[in-house]
Amino acid sequence: MRYLIDGHNLIGKIPGMSLREMDDEQQLVSMLQSFYLVRRKPIEVYFDRAPAGFAGTRKYGTVTAHFIRQGQTADDAIRDRLLAMGVQAKEVIVVTSDRQVQANAHAAHAQVVSSEEFAREVLAAQEQRRAPGKAGGGGMSSDEIDEWLELFGGDDLK
Repeated sequence: MRYLIDGHNLIGKIPGMSLREMDDEQQLVSMLQSFYLVRRKPIEVYFDRAPAGFAGTRKYGTVTAHFIRQGQTADDAIRDRLLAMGVQAKEVIVVTSDRQVQANAHAAHAQVVSSEEFAREVLAAQEQRRAPGKAGGGGMSSDEIDEWLELFGGDDLK
């Protein structure tokens, strides 16, 4: 399973976050990186209204962020991504509360989770990561250490 996330739609549903903040997109990407450590599913987040010179795709560790140039929308980019995936779109969870994006996801046979529900999941994952002595809390698991070693070429350190 893979998540395709309507970023600005989600930001508005997370308590304490606002689209008026200068670093709202980076805050969300950081939260999604923590969420990945708990759920271990690929994450793509789409942000529209990218300023001139900032449009494009960037990889932030485990999160791929798509900054959609002005004149296009994240909604359209998500729809196009689902269409390009073809039958594999059924292995996708689209996160949005936008009805048109939800309809496009359903038409592609993708699953849909509302931004409100996903915001709760992200916050719960952050709490799980912070809670000492609980799964995902405190230090890194052996699987996480192996993953970091693989990402950064630490095979000779094992």
